[in-house]
Amino acid sequence: MDAVDGSTSDLAAARSTLVRELREHALVIGEVTLTSGATALYYVDAQRAILRPRGFAAMAALLAAIAAEWNASAVGGMTMGADAPACAALAGGADVKGFFVRKDAKPHGLQRRVEGPLLDEHDRCMVVEDVVTTGGSTVAAIEALREEGRHICGVVSVLDRLAGGAGAIEAAAGAPYRPLSTIDDIYPDRPDRGA
Repeated sequence: MDAVDGSTSDLAAARSTLVRELREHALVIGEVTLTSGATALYYVDAQRAILRPRGFAAMAALLAAIAAEWNASAVGGMTMGADAPACAALAGGADVKGFFVRKDAKPHGLQRRVEGPLLDEHDRCMVVEDVVTTGGSTVAAIEALREEGRHICGVVSVLDRLAGGAGAIEAAAGAPYRPLSTIDDIYPDRPDRGA
């Protein structure tokens, strides 16, 4: 399948595969502490699914299609959460530059915070993330790009935990946010659903 020009049925199949892979390999039931400091009764370790061949290929097709739809010229976000999605967009055939945002500029070398090919004022950046809860790390990546004068054309996560991050991300980006899947897809019978 040509990921960028994939048909609607191909993309629906890719989404179905991604959801199945996340459900089978990434969902961990049990109490955990999230990055935000909150506790949850389950955890989605998306890397366990998206760094497997089927999950990676499905994510690649979906991200490349969205990059083409939004006319993105660069794809990336906060390292670690954006590493696999950004690489997948490239592998899926997206005609983009990949980039990673560090939490802090490194104190040596070129002392850059945004790593990868140089971005310029004409680039349309699609910010990616593996899992969104509060949106904190995604917003930090958006702010780092904004500080460098970059344009955000949209934000995509592999999974949205539906815990309020979407609103924070859209407000920070001033652009659309689209999850490839939500916790409702992965764990519809979770005990805290609707809480």
